[in-house]
Amino acid sequence: MIEGTMLLLATGLRLGWLPWAPGTFGSLLGIPLAWWLLGRPLPTQLITLVLLLAIGVPLCHWASIWLGGGDASAIVADEILAFPIVLLGLAAARRPWMIGVAFALYRLFDITKPPPIGHVEAIGGGLGIMLDDVVAALYAWLVLAVAIALWRRHARNDHSGPM
Repeated sequence: MIEGTMLLLATGLRLGWLPWAPGTFGSLLGIPLAWWLLGRPLPTQLITLVLLLAIGVPLCHWASIWLGGGDASAIVADEILAFPIVLLGLAAARRPWMIGVAFALYRLFDITKPPPIGHVEAIGGGLGIMLDDVVAALYAWLVLAVAIALWRRHARNDHSGPM
């Protein structure tokens, strides 16, 4: 019973079993979580994310063992729980189109695994399974935060013409 429940959670309510792009479909479950977190104060966002990631490590570890080892494609809890990092503290990103951009950036980094993402995954176990997604989310957060800052700067300059 516990194994079945944990596998249900680790596979994103079975989205991880989809034959095509299970990580992308599983990541979609991270969007409502991220949206909810964006409405909370930053300390609450941080504490919640730390707790979720701490739960995700053993969840992914045990699911990996039950599914034969490694980062099985059916395990999508790592994608779900790491996605909200992309929006951490970025209240300006609480627009549907911005969340779409955040999602696309996250999936891009998670799929292409630029260094050190691929190296972090090699740690193995639940920690390695979670960490590669956390680093991908941090990369996406950085790109999004810089884009928002540049957008704000541009908007400010457009409205501050000669007096």
